[in-house]
Amino acid sequence: MNLEEYQAQTAKTRAERMRWWHEARFGMFVHWGLYAQLGRHEWVMNRERIPVAEYEQLADTWKPIDRPARAWARLAREAGMKYMVMTTKHHEGFCLWDTAQTEYNAARRGPGRDLVAEYVEACREFGLKIGFYYSLMDWHHPDGARCARDEDARRRFLDFTQGCVRELCTNYGRIDVLWYDVSWPLASPELWESAAMNQMARQLQPHLLINNRAKLDEDFGTPEEHVTAEKEGRAWEACMTFNGSWGYMPISPDWRPVREVVGLLHAATAGGGNLLLNIGPAPDGSVPPEAVERLSALGKWVGPNQEAIYGQVDRTQGRMEWLPIGSWSLKGNTAYFWCTRWPGKELVIGGLRTQVVRASLLASGQPLTCEQSENRLVLKGLPATQPDPIACTAIIKLECSAPPKQVLGAGYVVLE
Repeated sequence: MNLEEYQAQTAKTRAERMRWWHEARFGMFVHWGLYAQLGRHEWVMNRERIPVAEYEQLADTWKPIDRPARAWARLAREAGMKYMVMTTKHHEGFCLWDTAQTEYNAARRGPGRDLVAEYVEACREFGLKIGFYYSLMDWHHPDGARCARDEDARRRFLDFTQGCVRELCTNYGRIDVLWYDVSWPLASPELWESAAMNQMARQLQPHLLINNRAKLDEDFGTPEEHVTAEKEGRAWEACMTFNGSWGYMPISPDWRPVREVVGLLHAATAGGGNLLLNIGPAPDGSVPPEAVERLSALGKWVGPNQEAIYGQVDRTQGRMEWLPIGSWSLKGNTAYFWCTRWPGKELVIGGLRTQVVRASLLASGQPLTCEQSENRLVLKGLPATQPDPIACTAIIKLECSAPPKQVLGAGYVVLE
């Protein structure tokens, strides 16, 4: 099957395969590997030019606690996340599962067990969809760089890579997402044999979703460290660090507050995309307390506001305007106004061209009084102060007679 035929075949099944993913909206990314022991970022081997032989010693000193993934999965569910993606192999080349491709793996070195299997069990226990991250780039494999200039090395490295992907798609029952990363040093999908590798993965996992980082567009794009919608009709998932580092970094002072995370979640929802928020567990597998504190609080905010987040949403771009005190998300005939600067007992929204049938505070269900003219909507009966103590973001639900549309523009024009 050539590339065009492969892409046409996957396109036919994409809508059905991605239905759960579009409705899930929010997932947990987990970066965990040998680098956690150093606590200086997941790129520490490369950035500090640690020799392979020296770095390898970390494989024998890594001793995680029993089944730490249960705590990750429990926290993810409490925070309102619907799926997880864990690093099965990061750029450092250490495999977290019991692989036949290399002795450099968790089952045969320090941990002495299959950490991927524990992660899969935890996801299933807590009802989360399962994603596997796999780095194509490999600083440990002897052909990881040589493959770009030596054909024999390329063949050996691709055999290793395809063997790893085959095992991940074979050994753990159903998995839901295959999340590739960094396609260095090979410059094309033909050199990576990406279509053949992904076709093999889908033969083993027919419902599988695959991201765009093996140099093929596949099912969804992956903007990193920015929540930016891709072109209309293109699925996307913004992957974001919690504190500026994907791996464990205890010295970081930059943990995002709950209010900021809610803002990221809004941006993903408004753009019709997903948010994949990372935690970097400590070497023993425990979740940093800063992440626990924030995700626990976030779950208390998501619970009463979940209607505005999950499910099929509509993009706001081209339909709704910016306002100084908040922003929108849309779902069918309903507009959700995420109010981040509380106006007091009365809120005025200009330019809403759709009739509002009913207005309320989403979290409490408290009804609001509407006075609507052609160019202004006045909402009365709001609390005097911001009713949301967690993220200072209360959502106002506007049920409309048709799909909402707002027209303002930059100039001041009173429409008669």
